[in-house]
Amino acid sequence: MNRPESTLVIDSPIGGLAISSNGAALTRIDFVRPPRSAVADQGDDLLREAARQLRAYFAGELAEFDLPLDPTGTEFQRRVWKALCAIPWGQTVSYTEVARRVGQPTATRAVGAANGRNPIAIVIPCHRVIGANGSLTGYGGGLPIKRWLLAHEGSGEDSRPERNTVVTEP
Repeated sequence: MNRPESTLVIDSPIGGLAISSNGAALTRIDFVRPPRSAVADQGDDLLREAARQLRAYFAGELAEFDLPLDPTGTEFQRRVWKALCAIPWGQTVSYTEVARRVGQPTATRAVGAANGRNPIAIVIPCHRVIGANGSLTGYGGGLPIKRWLLAHEGSGEDSRPERNTVVTEP
């Protein structure tokens, strides 16, 4: 039986984030555009814990999330997302390397497609996947946000972003 989803919107340095849960696990984290006011902490315990962990992440106090996840996707997508969760804070890997890690070394494009369909942004760290030549490639939240996240984790092109910096699209 499917549980109804509840959603909590929080503010972050990269804009609004809508965190969704089925009560047992996180199902989505979406970028909210245009930004809207955050909803006061309410909802289930899991949503409040996810919000707490995301705030700690953005404050530089948390490098690894400890949350139950239930992303909707194919078996291959779920294998890719699991591999993404194994990429540590401050490190990046190429799409080719992720393909190798999931046992499909020639499936680089399929890995890219799965990466692009990641429903739980940030917690499943698809922002840590880059091109084989080290270039930043697509990101659901936009390349400025990907650049900010990588810099925040100390693996980006720039140094760590200022704490009060907010990412805005041009």
